[in-house]
Amino acid sequence: MMDRLREGVNSIAVKIILVLIILSFVFAGVGSYITGGGNNAAAKVGNTEIGRGEFEQAYQNERNRMQSQLGDYFSQMLADPAYVESFRKSVLDRMINDVLLEQQAEALGLRISDSQIRTLILEMPQFQTAGQFDQEIYQSSLRRAGFSAESFAEYMRRDLMRNQLVTALQGSEFVLQGEIDVQSKLIAQTRDVRTVTLNVSDIAAGVTLSDEEIQQYYQDNSADYTRPEQVQVAYIELSAEQLKETIQISDEQVQQYYDEHLDKYSTEEQRKVSHILVQGDDEAKAQAILDELNAGADFATLAEEKSDDFGSSDVGGDLGWIEREVMDPAFEEAAFALQTVGDKTGLVKSEFGYHIIKLDDVKASQAQPLADVAAEIKLEIVDQEAVDQFYEKQTELEKVAFEFPDSLIDSAEAINAKVKTTDFISHIDAPELLKAPAIIQAILSPEVKEDGLNSEVIEVAPEHIIVVRVEDSRDEMVLPLEEVKDQVVAALSTVKAEQQAIELGVSLVNELGQGNEAILAENNLEFTELETIDRNSPLASSVFALAKPIDGQAVFGQSKDLEGNIVVVELSNVTAEINPVYSTQIGAQLERVGNQQDLSNVLSVLRSNADVEYYVVSQ
Repeated sequence: MMDRLREGVNSIAVKIILVLIILSFVFAGVGSYITGGGNNAAAKVGNTEIGRGEFEQAYQNERNRMQSQLGDYFSQMLADPAYVESFRKSVLDRMINDVLLEQQAEALGLRISDSQIRTLILEMPQFQTAGQFDQEIYQSSLRRAGFSAESFAEYMRRDLMRNQLVTALQGSEFVLQGEIDVQSKLIAQTRDVRTVTLNVSDIAAGVTLSDEEIQQYYQDNSADYTRPEQVQVAYIELSAEQLKETIQISDEQVQQYYDEHLDKYSTEEQRKVSHILVQGDDEAKAQAILDELNAGADFATLAEEKSDDFGSSDVGGDLGWIEREVMDPAFEEAAFALQTVGDKTGLVKSEFGYHIIKLDDVKASQAQPLADVAAEIKLEIVDQEAVDQFYEKQTELEKVAFEFPDSLIDSAEAINAKVKTTDFISHIDAPELLKAPAIIQAILSPEVKEDGLNSEVIEVAPEHIIVVRVEDSRDEMVLPLEEVKDQVVAALSTVKAEQQAIELGVSLVNELGQGNEAILAENNLEFTELETIDRNSPLASSVFALAKPIDGQAVFGQSKDLEGNIVVVELSNVTAEINPVYSTQIGAQLERVGNQQDLSNVLSVLRSNADVEYYVVSQ
């Protein structure tokens, strides 16, 4: 066999193939094979690309926002791959819509000047202290959000251009007073009613059933009395969270961890700097400013007069306190190379232009006292040891569960765990831990269910695993009538009672409609007191569907309440008045709906006329 392989490798055909493969790597690049192509865009709108990184950041921001609003419910939704794909596409669609609006705004000649952006930023309350623009808050906010001053200004420019177009669309929308009045009357309408309730449970208590009826209902609805296939499951659970409860940490361990990770509990060195920026590639202009500084000109004065960074020029170029890894690399390297307060750099080239940087102050790194961080350190050590123990035990569990597949006892002893056993369960009534699709699939697999073997180790969540086995099983079966007779009788009695209530309700509506009120006394019934209901009433869907009474003649109808009882309704009057409070709200709501429809229509037209390509949606 080895001789044949050697002969194959030395053949001319194989050598030619290897040469072609090597040449393809040389000319195409290894990266193209790894990434599946050089396209780093998430989508393309005409000639504008939406970067993959930009999309992923927008997706993560939206995901975090939804998580904070919906909590665990949103986490459950994210477990569905189809929902995740739909959610990601909705984020990308919004980004595409933004680009379409920007392109349309540019085509219409809409522009935002530097002075507009400057004024807006200076007036943003997020960057103010006591009503005044605060340069330090401005810079720190931008750093936290991942913006430079230039990229934030460009972001604001694009956002304002879109808003110009959207505002123009909204300004063209109007609502007629007649439309508002009609909607106001409908929404504020109230109806005067009296009701008679036919209680289904009371009627059911008096229903008499024959054995034949019970037997027939049982046979016709056998699916309701079928016990699903069930299994008795034994399992071992292992999680890092459970292991934390057994871990004890000494003061010596805390001290050692603190000493080894002192940088983690120390503040970064900070530098207070000012700069003068000349945007673009105008080196001559930047050099002229540097020459003035070297000749003794005041730095703050030149920054106010000649810096292109409007965010800092008003305060003499002051950028506030900065740390490492938050500014442009070239800027940062030059700023942290300055040794003495008052020192200035030469010309520093970055992607934004030329900078001249001055060091205004220095804050040295400071370590937090051990006492202040001891509790935090202890938790970190516990977390790490729990994870380490978890992976050690996981390896051992995988090994023993495979080597002794006919029982979980050896596996439990190997990791010092307990075997837990359920009663007979189905996928419907299984404990929450066992309801995960991967676990249900393992339980029902032939190896586990039929052969009685241990399952593989199944991940429930990060650092949380389980091994299951089926101890016993029983097939799906229709339960004997004797066992479920009480349920059958209760269900059939309710069905018959509801039928009787509906029939009586129809009779009441017909007779009362003809003026025969004696039928109420015949059935020991009477109307409730007159009440006025609005559209929030549980009976609203039925009552507001009734015709308006004419000439004071009451209208009768039938409804059902939240408990399933049949309700006969007498509608005697309809009041429809214009409420000024409602009118204002309705007018605003109709205008919002119109604005949304206008924007949706515009986007639909823009999409139909644009070449939109999707490159990435699913993860």
